[in-house]
Amino acid sequence: MNIHEYQAKVLLGKFGVSVPRGGVAYTTAEAKKAAEALAANSKVFVVKAQIHAGGRGKAGGVKVVKTLDEVAATAEQMLGMTLVTPQTGPSGRIVKRVYIEEGVDIQRELYLGLLLDRSTSRLTIMASTEGGMNIEEVAHRTPEKIIRVTIDPVMGLQGFHCRQIAFALGLKDQQIASCTRFLNGIYKCFVGLDASIIEINPLVVTGAGEVIALDAKMNFDDNALYRQKEVEELRDEDEEDPAELEAAKNQLNYVKLDGNIGCMVNGAGLAMATMDIIKLEGGAPANFLDVGGGATKERVTAAFKIILSDPNVEGILVNIFGGIMRCDVIAEGVVAAAREVSLTVPLVVRLEGTNVELGKKILKQSGLPIITADNLSEAAVKVVKAVKEAA
Repeated sequence: MNIHEYQAKVLLGKFGVSVPRGGVAYTTAEAKKAAEALAANSKVFVVKAQIHAGGRGKAGGVKVVKTLDEVAATAEQMLGMTLVTPQTGPSGRIVKRVYIEEGVDIQRELYLGLLLDRSTSRLTIMASTEGGMNIEEVAHRTPEKIIRVTIDPVMGLQGFHCRQIAFALGLKDQQIASCTRFLNGIYKCFVGLDASIIEINPLVVTGAGEVIALDAKMNFDDNALYRQKEVEELRDEDEEDPAELEAAKNQLNYVKLDGNIGCMVNGAGLAMATMDIIKLEGGAPANFLDVGGGATKERVTAAFKIILSDPNVEGILVNIFGGIMRCDVIAEGVVAAAREVSLTVPLVVRLEGTNVELGKKILKQSGLPIITADNLSEAAVKVVKAVKEAA
């Protein structure tokens, strides 16, 4: 789950991480009021569009202004605009809120990121002197400028970790102490809130020697949200894919992809294998969708509707291995959904396992043009062929 920049800064601030003062606004009047609250200590204001995507500055979503009237005018321009960045795709995102922030005396721009490194199963801190740049670009062009520090989960973040990072970034004197406080706070935030990524880009050093998060991106482990109610309440459903949101409500694991063959599978591993074999046979999967081991007829029906809500889907492959999941339940859900949505694309179903014969019987007696397959390879060949013939 992602959250907005201003929300991330509120959470970071609770853990002692230094962030600029600011306020969120949904209207022009609220934007001006937020700036007025900052005016006593700041003569420069930054108006930031709040969307779940990076690259806002280059797309016109971050503006520096000097007066309250300019704040209001800039907010009016941003609110309601469609912001297109490399991370939003060509359709962009509509800006529904802006963040008004005080100006900061920036002396240096750095990069800092915390993430779970799956290759080591440990939290890794990444830092670089190349702040403000895309970290992937830095890794490609000048990988030697990225510092990586892996944290033992038993030992946790130690003072020598902080000094190692501070020295590598070229910090001195008071800056080192400020960086140490910053790193301790951000580490506690990451662990305490079950984050999966925290990215500060840029991390800035001020003229007074303080290290401050000028921007903040946070992503959280969905599986831990049941114990992070404060975080879960920050969810902005307007920023999420409607199909993925609907899938979550139905306890389905769904990720939209760029292909044209919809997939409905039970089990993440089997779903990955299904997508791989579709690709091997010359097709392209339109989604990852795991209905889980204990799906009901209603959940299967919902899954089918979600797949068909994607206009790019030109064929569907249902691949079920019935262990806990019964094949007859899947068959009933597929038939019910196909009838309800008036199926117009080829449908290939491969069932195996518990109650498989009953499941096949239900499909056969449905009267629907369902193509059956006895194994995964055959199913992939048939769905790819059916899609090509229907094109």
